[in-house]
Amino acid sequence: MATTNIDSWAVNLKEIGAIYPFQGSEGLLVVIGLASWIAWHVWCARWEKRTHDEQVAKFGDQEDLGKASGAD
Repeated sequence: MATTNIDSWAVNLKEIGAIYPFQGSEGLLVVIGLASWIAWHVWCARWEKRTHDEQVAKFGDQEDLGKASGAD
């Protein structure tokens, strides 16, 4: 099942033209990927800090835990 008129890859690809969709948009896709990756890291750090602060508020800080366990 062929979706193009290419019968053999033993040709000069310059003469055929684009062989994949969105040709020329690689730079934009890299920028979008990097921005998404950085945004995910920022979101993850904020979520972890918020979760940690909630646990500290619920269970107490390190000093209170040390007193409760009898550790010096």
